[in-house]
Amino acid sequence: MKRISALIVDDEELARKNLEFLLKDDCPSVDVIGTADNEREAKKFVQANKIDLMFLDIEMPNGSGFELLESLEDEINFKIIFITAYHEYALKAFKYSAVDYLLKPINIDELQASIGKVQPGAGSESKEKISALIENMSKKGEAMGKIALPSMEGLQFVNLDEIIYCESQDNYTQFFLTDGKRIMVSKTIKHFEELLDPNSFFRVHRSNIINLKYIDKYVKGEGGYVVMKKGERIPVSRRRKDAFLQLFHYQ
Repeated sequence: MKRISALIVDDEELARKNLEFLLKDDCPSVDVIGTADNEREAKKFVQANKIDLMFLDIEMPNGSGFELLESLEDEINFKIIFITAYHEYALKAFKYSAVDYLLKPINIDELQASIGKVQPGAGSESKEKISALIENMSKKGEAMGKIALPSMEGLQFVNLDEIIYCESQDNYTQFFLTDGKRIMVSKTIKHFEELLDPNSFFRVHRSNIINLKYIDKYVKGEGGYVVMKKGERIPVSRRRKDAFLQLFHYQ
């Protein structure tokens, strides 16, 4: 069995030792070949050694994990599992950017699941993922900037402002964008209902989530329907009608 060489980057000594212990006991395919407690040490190690995987703490007193990644630039030829004790907003940023992360304290099952996605010599982490994550994290409470959509071709990174609406297709979701493109995504519409910002997106029907900024008008009826900026008609279900109209202080 090929081994996964790993570097742990975390400013807390106890956290580093705990992760090493968990990996040794429960992830036998991983060899921890180094640890670092700051950006400078981590960069020096990466430049001198070949690793398959970096466990990276997001917030360190002498430089954040993002600053480390930005300083490495084209030297990132490994996969990354982010480690965080961050609040819900940051977790949403990770999900939007499709990066792998572990919450402190680390759960063994989640650790093993993350390790299961990593192969020795699997190559570098996507630059698009990292840049999308850095952009989303920089919002600090504002609306996210980009979302990673897993399509047949791979991950497509889309500005949220480009999404007009999305539509359920059984266990898939199709996104309709402002430039006329459509992207079929291998996740259910419920996944995106939970992920997308409710201040910007609303599920008006079991089959549709709309971007509120692109509504042109609402037409009354049993549930009624909305007309989007490009003329698309999206039905509003009876049970969602009141909640939808409350968004506009209208009953």
